[in-house]
Amino acid sequence: MKAQILQQLRKSKGIVSGEILSNRLGISRVAVWKHIQKLLESGYQIESGPKGYQLIASPDTPFAWEFPAREPNYHYYQEVSSTMDIARDIARKGCPDFTLVVAEKQVNGRGRMDRRWESPAGGLYFTMILRPEISLVLSPLLNFAASLVLSQTIQETCQVEAKVKWPNDILVQDHKISGMLSEMEAEADLVSFINIGIGININNTPSTDVPSASSIKSITGRTHNRREFLSEYLNRLEYRLRNQDLGTVIAEWKTCTATLGRQVKVVTRTGVTQGTAVDVDEGGALVVRIADGSLKKVFYGDCFHNSEKGKGRSV
Repeated sequence: MKAQILQQLRKSKGIVSGEILSNRLGISRVAVWKHIQKLLESGYQIESGPKGYQLIASPDTPFAWEFPAREPNYHYYQEVSSTMDIARDIARKGCPDFTLVVAEKQVNGRGRMDRRWESPAGGLYFTMILRPEISLVLSPLLNFAASLVLSQTIQETCQVEAKVKWPNDILVQDHKISGMLSEMEAEADLVSFINIGIGININNTPSTDVPSASSIKSITGRTHNRREFLSEYLNRLEYRLRNQDLGTVIAEWKTCTATLGRQVKVVTRTGVTQGTAVDVDEGGALVVRIADGSLKKVFYGDCFHNSEKGKGRSV
């Protein structure tokens, strides 16, 4: 109902009487007033008077009712421990493909290698539950698709040159503005679900503990609408996954990467690989030319470019 009220107010671009809203929505004027009060409490600026209601301004908060087509599978929280934890639980209970868990704040967000994922106000923090009908061998390509589409969305909606860093971070001017974490469960050799958690520094100020981190606002000098950005990203990614072959992802990903050709250090749970990143193979592994001239494939880990510090918390 909140979505329908907002739709009526936005469509009119002026004052709409309580009687008209009541008739169009099939609810009492008292119910209209109650929903308006809830919207006011949520940060919407709505002027009310004898002639009715007028929407003045909307927050950029990604409330579920702002995504009416997705609302049945959209879970919004003001604060959670981790969107990944909630997503794992509802995925195991059989939620549909492309279910979303979105939070304004995480108190125990996680990045790769069990690092802390900072979630300051003004950022976007969400997990997508995907149920692709693919084999396990193709599962890493979903992460590359998610990061590729994210970089494209940032470039086209925020007018900044966003690059992908292996395996799935996003850099702007060599500053990290987004990180990604994925978890998967499978049955036999088929994927049951893949949960992809994403944190994007949009309007927030990243922690000074991560000197390489920045935000889109800091780089562009202006505030960006998080709600509109998330809607655009989800639409683009869903279209890509439903209409394009995953087999083309790696080749396209390579055209906008900041990693290939650079000196890198890749940290895994079992060791460190250093050398020049020369390629990403068809399965998503990073190919590194090490000191003795041989090539080594790294399938997972934290990748640091030679200009970055090898310590810090994920953001």
